[in-house]
Amino acid sequence: MDVLNSNLEKSVKLPLTSCAGPGAVGSRFLEEITLNAWPALQTVFMDGWILRFANGYTKRANSVNSLYPSTEPLKRKIEICERLYYGRGLKSIFKITPASLPAELDAVLAGAGYGREGRTSVQVLNLEQWSLARDRGVEFYKDFAADWHVAYCMMNGIAPEHHDTVRQLLGLGIHDKRLAVLRREGKVVACGLGVKQDRFLGVFDIVVNPKMRNQGFGKAVVEGLLAWGKQDGAKTAYLQVVVENKPAQQLYAKLGFHEEYQYWYRVRQAG
Repeated sequence: MDVLNSNLEKSVKLPLTSCAGPGAVGSRFLEEITLNAWPALQTVFMDGWILRFANGYTKRANSVNSLYPSTEPLKRKIEICERLYYGRGLKSIFKITPASLPAELDAVLAGAGYGREGRTSVQVLNLEQWSLARDRGVEFYKDFAADWHVAYCMMNGIAPEHHDTVRQLLGLGIHDKRLAVLRREGKVVACGLGVKQDRFLGVFDIVVNPKMRNQGFGKAVVEGLLAWGKQDGAKTAYLQVVVENKPAQQLYAKLGFHEEYQYWYRVRQAG
C-alpha cells in the first residue's frame, strides 16, 4: 500500500484530464479509496467492472465503476449490467471518470440513450501544508450514532424508505471513520462524515440545517474532520462536490482544496 500511496501523492499534483494521461493512475487510486470509504450493500465484480447495489440510495452506491481493462465485448457487458440493475427495479447507472475503461464508454452510453447527470468535482488538499483551525465545538462519533443519523436524514431530505439503508451503509466500512456533529443550543445544526484510509482522508456528506446556513457551521464541520485526520496521520484530504453547488465550491476553495478531475453519471431508465 505504501507504493500505491506514494504514486497517488505524486499524481494528485498533476491535472487529471485524460484516461490515457498520467493522471489516470491517480484518479483510479482515488476512485478505489472512495469505493472503500462508502461501500455498497452488495458488490459484483465483472471482467474489470465493479457493480454496486444499495437499494437505490445514491448513484455512487448503485452504479457501475469501470476502472480496469476488460476482455468481453462492450455492448454485451452493458446489456448484462442493465439486466442486473433493471431486475432489481433500479436505473442503469455508469460512473464516468478519467479512469473509466474502455475510453469510448461514455460516448457509447450517450449513443444508447443514456443521459448525463451529477457532474461532480473531485478535489484534494495537502494536509501537511494546512494549518489546524480553531476548535468550534465539533463532536465526533466513531460508530453509528442515532442523533447523527436522524439529523443527517432530516437535513438532507432523505426519503423515509432510505433511512435504514443509510444506517446499514454507515456500518459497513472497515476503515477508521468519524461522524461529526455541530450543535447549537442543544440541537444539531450541521454534520458530516470523515473516513481515513492510511494517509488519505475522505470528507463526505457535509450538510447544514437549511434554516441555519451562512453562519460558518459547514466550514466548522469540515475543519473539524480535517483536524482529526491530520492529527491521526493523514497527509491528503479529498472530497467530492457537485459542480453546480457554488457555495460549497467557494467554501472548499477557501480551505485550500483544488480540483483534480471531474466525473459524472450516465443514467437510463428501464424500458
